[in-house]
Amino acid sequence: MPIRIDNELPAKARLEMENIFVMSNERADTQDIRPLKIIILNLMPTKLETETQLLRLLSNSPLQVDVDFLQVISHEAKNVSKSHMDKFYYTFDEIKENRYDGMIITGAPVEHLEFEEVDYWDELCKIMEWSKKNVYSTWHICWGAQAGLYYHYGIKKYHLDKKMFGVFPHYSLDETHPLMRGLDDVYFVPHSRHTEIRRQDIAQIKDLQIISYSDVAGVHIVADMECRKFFITGHSEYDRDTLAKEYFRDKKKGLDIDIPYNYFPNDDDRLVPKMNWKGTANLLMYNWLNYFVYQKTPYDLNTL
Repeated sequence: MPIRIDNELPAKARLEMENIFVMSNERADTQDIRPLKIIILNLMPTKLETETQLLRLLSNSPLQVDVDFLQVISHEAKNVSKSHMDKFYYTFDEIKENRYDGMIITGAPVEHLEFEEVDYWDELCKIMEWSKKNVYSTWHICWGAQAGLYYHYGIKKYHLDKKMFGVFPHYSLDETHPLMRGLDDVYFVPHSRHTEIRRQDIAQIKDLQIISYSDVAGVHIVADMECRKFFITGHSEYDRDTLAKEYFRDKKKGLDIDIPYNYFPNDDDRLVPKMNWKGTANLLMYNWLNYFVYQKTPYDLNTL
């Protein structure tokens, strides 16, 4: 079913080439149905790639999804044109009176900084506080998950001795949880991070539940008991070559970077990586949209 985006968004052409049903605003306005309203706070420097990755997953649903993009004004995006940001992204002041069925907060390459040292931390806190009353369910990714757990629950992040980098096996800690529905006993998720959250810290918070875990990569998915906030430490949205791009970029810079775990066949970086996380990515996003956004959000968002 369709995802509704601006007809001129660059991701549209790529998605249509993949036979993903993308609907223009003009066509969507003629349908007698209320779409799910999703807002994406895109903190990644690779804005266009992240837009395409997330829109691809949001499209894998029998629901019409109306997507807005949000930026922080306290940080200037350096890897995308200002005209792109002005055309396709709202500022917080422009949407703060709106209400949304769901929200996605992406990761960001600022792990080396303490949260309060990030130049847009105050603005991000304002947005996360706003989301409590104006968004039904929020999906936090990687650093966005760590930031959300720290802001909402005071849970710290810890620096790793080596970068958690590769595609790791995971398993569910609660197979009855609707978010886990349909997942295999073992499923794979990419990770790319220098910090972690710890299981014992989360166990101290009665309102939180760890529902997905990896013996190698650690905590994967944390949910609050109302299932209105999800915190995901991995990157299921990644493309086949995303880790490869990071690896070769850092290698070219002469950085101390290990080959991504369980990624290149036979650990040979001349070979094309096998993508073994696509099904998991689609299923997780579909389950979130279905069980925790579509079936839970009131028809009239003003009653949130």
